[in-house]
Amino acid sequence: MNPWARRSSVGRLIVFKVGSSTLMGPDGELDVAFVRSMCEQICELKRRGDRVVLVSSGAAAVGRSLLGFTERPSDIPTLQACAAAGQTTLIERYAEVLAQDGVRCAQVLLTRGDVVDRTGYLNARNTFERLLDLGVLPIVNENDTVSVREFSFGDNDMLGAIVSSLIDADSYVILSDIDGLYTANPDTDPTATLVERVERVDANVIAMAGGAGSSYGTGGMATKIRAARAMLAAGIPMTICRGRGDGALVNAADGRGLRTVFECPGEGTHEQARKLWIGLAGVSRGSVRIDAGACRALESEGASLLPVGVTGVEGPFDEGDTVNVLGPDGQLVARGITRYSSDELVRVHGLRLDVIARFVPERADCPVIHRDELLVF
Repeated sequence: MNPWARRSSVGRLIVFKVGSSTLMGPDGELDVAFVRSMCEQICELKRRGDRVVLVSSGAAAVGRSLLGFTERPSDIPTLQACAAAGQTTLIERYAEVLAQDGVRCAQVLLTRGDVVDRTGYLNARNTFERLLDLGVLPIVNENDTVSVREFSFGDNDMLGAIVSSLIDADSYVILSDIDGLYTANPDTDPTATLVERVERVDANVIAMAGGAGSSYGTGGMATKIRAARAMLAAGIPMTICRGRGDGALVNAADGRGLRTVFECPGEGTHEQARKLWIGLAGVSRGSVRIDAGACRALESEGASLLPVGVTGVEGPFDEGDTVNVLGPDGQLVARGITRYSSDELVRVHGLRLDVIARFVPERADCPVIHRDELLVF
C-alpha cells in the first residue's frame, strides 16, 4: 500500500524550499523576523490540516557570519566548517519560533548517497512518513559537512524536488528572491514579463533562465528550471514565487499571488516511483546522445532506447550505471539505467538489433535502456 494514500483525509502535503538569499538580511545576518513570518505561515497551514516539509538552505551562510567571514569561502573544508557551525544556530532559530505555536521540528540532513541506494531511499521515505504522522515539521538540508561532489545534490532546488518525489507531495513551492520566471532579466530588460504558467521545459524556457543570483546561494533560475523539469516528470506541480511577499507561503499553497506555476495539463503523468528514483536520485556516470527519431520515440511513444538511435557515447560507464540521454541539440531528454557499458555501446551504436544479433547473439533483444528504467523529462 502506498504510505501516502491516506493523505486525502489529512490535507495537502506541501514541500517548501527557501534559499539563503531569501533567509539572509541585507546585513549578512539571518533575518529572524522573516524566519518568524515563515514559521507562522507554516503553522497556519498545519492548523488547516495540511502537512508541510521545509527544505532550508542557509546553514553555510549563517556559519559564515558566525565564524567571521565577510566573503563566501572558496575552499571546500572552510565551506563545510561554515555549514557545520551554522546548522546548529539555524535549526535552533526554527525550533524557538515554532515552539511558540506548539509545533515541533526535526532536522533531516541528506546527501545524494543516502537516497541513491534503494534501501536508503526507502528508509528516508519511512522517516518522513513517521515524522509527519507525529505532527512534526521536517526541516531538510543537504549534509554539507560531509557531502562530496559525487554525492552532492548541487543545490537545494533539486534537493527539494527529490524530497517532493520521495514523499509524493501534492505540490512543491520554491520561495525565491524573484516573483518567478521572466521572459528576460527584469533587472536589465524593462520589457521582461512574468511567465505565469509553464507546461513543458523546452529550449525557449531554458533560454529565459539566468545564472546564479546573490553571493549567498549556489544557483539561480537555471537550477529552478532543472527542478521544474523533474517535477513535471513526477506529475507534481511546482511554484516559484517571491518568498518575502506578504503571506507568500499561504498564497502559494492556495494558488494566489504573483508566481510561475509548472504543471502539466490535466492531472499530468505520475511516473513509477522506481523511475523517479533512477532519474532524480541516481548519479549519472556518462551520457548517450540520440537522434531526432529516437527522441520522438521516447517522448511520444514511451519506447525503450535502442542502439540504432544512439549517435554518440560519453563515458566511461558500466552496464547497470545511470546515464543521461541527450537530444540532438545537447539538451537532457531522459535519464536511465544502461544495459551496455560505454565500450560496448561505442561498438554497436547506430546498428539495428538484428544486425547486432549476428555478432553478439546475447544482445539480440537488448535495448540500451528499457522503458521501465527510463525517466523521460
